[in-house]
Amino acid sequence: MNRMMRQNRMRVGHLRRFTTACVVEGAGLIARGMSVYLACLYAENFRIFGAVPQKDGDRDASLSLDFGPATNVLVGENDSGKTAIIDAIRLCLLTTAADFYRITRDDFHVGPDGRAGTFKITCGFRDLTTAEQAVFLELLTTDDEGNVALYVTVKAELMDPLRPHRVAVTTRTGRDGQGPALDGAARELLKATYLRPLRDAEAELRSGRGSRLSQILAGYPAMREQGEDDFDEESGSASTLVGILRRAERHISDNKAVKTARDDINTGYLQKFSIGSDVLRGEIGVAGDATLARALERLELTLFAGTGEWTRHGLGYNNALFMAAELLLLGNSAFAPLLLIEEPEAHLHPQLQTRIMDLLRDRAETANTAETPPVQVILTTHSPNLASAIPVEHLTLVARGSTFRLAPGLTQLDEGDYAFLTRFLDVTKANLFFARSVAIVEGDAEAILLPALAQAVGRSFSECGVSVVNVGGVGLFRYSRIFQREGEQIPVAVACIRDRDLVPAGTSDEMRKQLKCSAEMTSQQISEHVATLQIKDSGHVRTFVSDHWTLEYDLAAASWTMATLMHQAVRAAVASKTTWPTADRLADLDRLAQEEVKKWRESNVPLEKAALDIYEPLRLGRGNKPIAAQHAARLLQTTSVTEDDLPPYLVAAFTYLCSEV
Repeated sequence: MNRMMRQNRMRVGHLRRFTTACVVEGAGLIARGMSVYLACLYAENFRIFGAVPQKDGDRDASLSLDFGPATNVLVGENDSGKTAIIDAIRLCLLTTAADFYRITRDDFHVGPDGRAGTFKITCGFRDLTTAEQAVFLELLTTDDEGNVALYVTVKAELMDPLRPHRVAVTTRTGRDGQGPALDGAARELLKATYLRPLRDAEAELRSGRGSRLSQILAGYPAMREQGEDDFDEESGSASTLVGILRRAERHISDNKAVKTARDDINTGYLQKFSIGSDVLRGEIGVAGDATLARALERLELTLFAGTGEWTRHGLGYNNALFMAAELLLLGNSAFAPLLLIEEPEAHLHPQLQTRIMDLLRDRAETANTAETPPVQVILTTHSPNLASAIPVEHLTLVARGSTFRLAPGLTQLDEGDYAFLTRFLDVTKANLFFARSVAIVEGDAEAILLPALAQAVGRSFSECGVSVVNVGGVGLFRYSRIFQREGEQIPVAVACIRDRDLVPAGTSDEMRKQLKCSAEMTSQQISEHVATLQIKDSGHVRTFVSDHWTLEYDLAAASWTMATLMHQAVRAAVASKTTWPTADRLADLDRLAQEEVKKWRESNVPLEKAALDIYEPLRLGRGNKPIAAQHAARLLQTTSVTEDDLPPYLVAAFTYLCSEV
């Protein structure tokens, strides 16, 4: 009994936190003067999302996600839970398309204790206007502070584990699903518009019985008066669609060829089929009934791009056309216009992806009039182009069944960081939202060479799902703070890899320039210097600082194997500064570098001194670091390297990036 009471208290506390989050979202929206919107989603035991904790210390595996009133973009790797979020909303609210979501056994979460027998999904709407509250008066929930919300809760129970489609489903209102049932009229008002991934846009816009285009046009306000039959039989005039359809039927039935065919059918065949007083007679026309639905089902939407002649277009432009049609219907929704899109980038080239994203943001954020109400957009994407085209605060990172909104106040990013990332988070850097691990580096050389080094020692970045993000020496920690937050941490390993920039003893004044020398510093001073480079490590963000100076020097000073490889790479970079060497020339340069390193070793030249000589051409600008990195990556394909040959800080970084966090 005590255990049941404790579990109920935990569930109530979880529900209270969920409701409070919705209230916070609604308060922000009231200030903007916008209409009702989907503020929060809760799911328990639905697919990848598990249950609330049954005892203290257990992880909360359920879904509790807040949405902003405008554009919400869900990003993350495959199978992280993005589609489950969209499907949970679809199941709870239904959609305007004529599709049917059938719940099966596979929708029930599988955890350590086996498959769940029930699941629950709740959608919460906030900021209802007075008129909207009147529509849903008996279905609303009011909290202790007087905030009004509309909650829709779907509960499903698996009736027979051996028969996957035997599922009992109830849809009720209230925070816990104990309110009145949601009737048909209310459900119609709450329906969302849904665009599935890999959609066949051309088929959706084709004419036919029950076509999607006919459904879209039927909901367009300008079409309502087109259902009147204004065909005048005497004058033959008609202006409405139904009237035009009636006029077409008249003209077709009066056509000489049609009359002849009709009479032949009737006199030659149907009359001979008549029995007794039955009279069989056929008519040839465009429709059996002249209604607005039949008129709309004969329409199709085609694309003309640049010419007056129709031609078949590719999947991308048809996809854009289909989205335009759906937005036409959505823009005229009377209540809570909500657009759900999975992978809007499907079949679109990068520039068109950006244009689509701009359009969606414009409809969500700037359209706020009686004629064009704002549209709330919730979309999923795997496209760095789309992820970089939207401000970070509109993103929600979905990782391994957990959601992490990147809105202000939920991360360690400050106002300046958000402004910086809006300007500088480009397509290549946006890869970090889809990675299992992220290596943040300071230059092109690191971005080129580190994946090759990791591959050489059996730590393949591609196999480990590591994205390398080159921030160019500035803003390194602005990017890492995306992954730092209070409470539950984003399960993505982030390694900030940077140079120590302390020259070793014996470095010439020309190479040293303004840098400090580690030999002239105490251990405490060196530790303090390194601490300034690390700034703040928290969550799953770690900083890995080079052991001595720069990546190139530390590689050359790590082992004679790497010294030989880096000497070959630097020599080739010097030779490549004006023109790229031929294969024979590169082979000669590689051989000469190997011979020189052999002489150093025979002469007992210290490895640190050899590393200075190897690095000198790059330091003084006689060779280009990224080109040297390219040559080093080339040489790694034929050079046997182990972790013992690499600098310890790189080995530690590779190990961390390829581990589970």
